[in-house]
Amino acid sequence: MEHDISAALQGAEVRRAANSAELAAELRMRIIRGDWIQGEKLPSVRRMSEETGLHRLTVFKAYGMLKEQQLIGSREKSGYYVTMQRLAEELSGSEDRLGRSFTRSKYGVPSVSTLEIQSADLKLNPSSNTNFKEPPLPALLGELHSVDCRYQFSQALIDPLLLPNTYLAKQAKQVFDRYPRVLGTYAPLRGDEELIEALRLYLSETCGVELDEQQVLVTGGAQEAIHLACEALVRPGDTVLIEQPSYSVAIEMFRHRNARLVPVAIQPNGYDIAELETLMRRHRPVLFYLNPTFHNPTGWCVPPEQRKQLADLAESYGCILVEDDAFRDIYFDSPPPPPVYSYDTSGQMIYVRSFSKYVFPGLRIGCLATSPELMRRLLAAKARSGGGTPLLNQKVFAHHFQSERSRSHLHKLRTALQLRKEAMEAALADSGWRWHSPMGGLNLWVELPHGIHPQRLLADALGERRSNSLFAEFAGSQTTSKVSFVPGSFFDPSGRADQHIRLSYSLLNEPSIAEGIALLLAHAQRQMS
Repeated sequence: MEHDISAALQGAEVRRAANSAELAAELRMRIIRGDWIQGEKLPSVRRMSEETGLHRLTVFKAYGMLKEQQLIGSREKSGYYVTMQRLAEELSGSEDRLGRSFTRSKYGVPSVSTLEIQSADLKLNPSSNTNFKEPPLPALLGELHSVDCRYQFSQALIDPLLLPNTYLAKQAKQVFDRYPRVLGTYAPLRGDEELIEALRLYLSETCGVELDEQQVLVTGGAQEAIHLACEALVRPGDTVLIEQPSYSVAIEMFRHRNARLVPVAIQPNGYDIAELETLMRRHRPVLFYLNPTFHNPTGWCVPPEQRKQLADLAESYGCILVEDDAFRDIYFDSPPPPPVYSYDTSGQMIYVRSFSKYVFPGLRIGCLATSPELMRRLLAAKARSGGGTPLLNQKVFAHHFQSERSRSHLHKLRTALQLRKEAMEAALADSGWRWHSPMGGLNLWVELPHGIHPQRLLADALGERRSNSLFAEFAGSQTTSKVSFVPGSFFDPSGRADQHIRLSYSLLNEPSIAEGIALLLAHAQRQMS
């Protein structure tokens, strides 16, 4: 039995378990990567059975295997808890059979670089294209962004050279003249009154949403708004609907709350509304996190007729919709449809906006809008998490946001980003790779041909795969030829393998995009040959 579990792990692919041994292998991998920490309770046998579709006896046997390995323990009438005693004793400060180095984390849990798992697996299975799977960890995405890389297609950030930096610096100085005491006080919990009024008017003009000041909360970007919704509304064990694929940071936030994630497929033409209603009726989710406008990572846009249907479903099933609308202003030809929130009549929605992509990104200003009932819970969560968004950031943002220069800059920015998108599509035109051309946003969601594995391609594009620690190799290699992107599995709430990759076209100029894509295609061709 121990041999079977180890063998399943060495494949480095967390598959949909078909039996107790495979489920035990999957759960062991999730414990290693930190989905559950020492002392944390696992889902009950009944809950795990519902999540996996396996019989309860199969789950019970899998838990028994993990008990034999001393990874978990049971408490009478309480359930199963992570112990990891044996794993910590055997692996901390040593290497496993794959040559991976383990150290103790602050929880006393062995930790391992996820790209070291990838490197070891490639050594064992150098010809494997389909059985290789990298767990979608946020730590890896952060590490990936930190690699010094000449052709950076992994970060959905706007090139600072496209921003009016000198003008923005002058605007910031004027704020100190206008508000000399701005550093001498805290901001109101809800946000600066001047900024709230500006946001109310902006949402009314651009989205047709009429709000009073009590319905708007200023946040530190979209991430804080999602975090507040998660903390205020989701309890451990609650069911959350989430798009497949979806924003990787949101996936990890809900996982951290031990929510039960139920994927909702999104396609270029939106959702299967009948299937979505079936999921709501079957699972009774507490909320549905969605990004229907220039969706991250795909760039797709849900059609207008479905937006009204989404609001109706939310009301019918008592499901709160958390609509992330971070890319609404980054459109190319015509504005997108009104947000789902514009159809809300029941107070069952939270509307999230972020401006940090294109207006003073360093300030990280965003906002959310919702009903008074939900706002009370969100304000309580914000008070617990550190209070109001820094007042200086809000004043500087408001001063620029209300100016005519801000609007003219946004128009020019859209044109520049469209040219970069078109440059990337031209560079990929003869590749045989497939994508739907987005009408806004910052990314291409590209499907790779069979025979090209996204994680192996990433390893090749970032550097030679000669070391147990890939990032150690990358750090010492030349940056001039390195290309980065994000494998599609990072955006999958089920952690399944995916043939897609996300390529962001917003950070590099057109010549650099052409050079970087040419290098990436050359790496892919070598993998195919």
